[in-house]
Amino acid sequence: MEIKLCRFLVTLALFATVTASLSRAQPQGRPTAPLILHAARLLDVENGKIMTPGEVLVDGDRIREVGSSVTHPATAQTIDLGDVTLMPGLIDAHVHLFLHPGAEDLQTVEESVPQRTITALLQARDDLLAGFTAERDMGTEGAGSADTAVRNAIDQGTIPGPRLRISGNAVDILGGHEDAIHYNPAQHVLSNATYANGIPQLIEVIREQLKEGADFIKIYETGPDVVRLDRLFTPYQYSQAELAAAVAEAARVGKRVAVHATGEPGALYAAQAGVASIDHAVQLSDETMGLMREKQIFAVPTLTIFEYFANHAASPAAAAREHALLDLHMRELHKQLAAGVPMAVGSDVGPFPHGTQAREIVLMVEAGMTPLAALRADLINGAKLLAWPEEIGALKAGYCADVIAVPGDPLKDISVVENVKFVMKGGVIYRR
Repeated sequence: MEIKLCRFLVTLALFATVTASLSRAQPQGRPTAPLILHAARLLDVENGKIMTPGEVLVDGDRIREVGSSVTHPATAQTIDLGDVTLMPGLIDAHVHLFLHPGAEDLQTVEESVPQRTITALLQARDDLLAGFTAERDMGTEGAGSADTAVRNAIDQGTIPGPRLRISGNAVDILGGHEDAIHYNPAQHVLSNATYANGIPQLIEVIREQLKEGADFIKIYETGPDVVRLDRLFTPYQYSQAELAAAVAEAARVGKRVAVHATGEPGALYAAQAGVASIDHAVQLSDETMGLMREKQIFAVPTLTIFEYFANHAASPAAAAREHALLDLHMRELHKQLAAGVPMAVGSDVGPFPHGTQAREIVLMVEAGMTPLAALRADLINGAKLLAWPEEIGALKAGYCADVIAVPGDPLKDISVVENVKFVMKGGVIYRR
């Protein structure tokens, strides 16, 4: 009884916190008249240039016109943002809204789904205020389809947050990467993903997740990872035939599959099956990279989570292991870029603080991409991966009015994306 009361009080306290916090982040409201955003610069990401000055004419939730000087309707309000660069809202293709820093496996056991949903609401707000206007949530890690409610509340304007593509609970095998391996088996601690062993169960689980609101399916394909002599060893979880069946079942209703895959042969099986993205993608074979280039399967490196784990390891030995994995990842990314593997930007934020994941774009530049290439990976490729092409990812007439402003020129100093000064999503101003 005391434990239940304690949990109730914790959830109640969190509810009070989220209510107060979200009220402080309420938008200014969508203007009833056209709005003109004026700034010293504007990023034309498709053509790879900076326009000076830059203006965006917003009408309702859409962009009507973009240029150095746009039409100024008589009823329009002009907001002069000064010495900043206007650019499209950022996209994070790999987030975990239901996770926070701390013991990942323990929090999914100790915290109730309502408590974790409240946390997700707060973290969706944090991401939006950091300039991320669209995200792909890669699994609730044991909270089932609770992300359906979060996505819907954002879409309805009830709470502030990015546009979301959600996967519900990810899919895993018995004894797989997200199973409760290190807990007392007599306690029957549940996996952080949904079990699916073999093709019939995969199809059943996919149908259930789509029924509960998933926009795509996330499958754990590899793990755990071990680095020896500059080579990554990681067992696969599903065969090529099993993944192909999953991709076909999702495609039957117009959906796609993303996989957690760090190495071979799991990454190859995923590429052969035709998944939408291979997330983490630490070490890929030449055959896998060739298939990804041919099929335009995106690699989502998630460098930031590797850096975070390396810098926050529990022991010197663990730090050495994590740094070895990060170093290998950075070296292998050079090979993937040279091989023409298409890239999208995803950070795996959750185990590290939400709202700080623009670090991922900076790390991709440190790994060898130009600032323009990293921004195109984030914006243009991110829009494609989230199935919103010609809707988001660029400042163009007819696109969603998702606009942010950063100091300086991101083509010269990519780190400015970590210091967002203005956020608009769908024509509504959330930060100014």
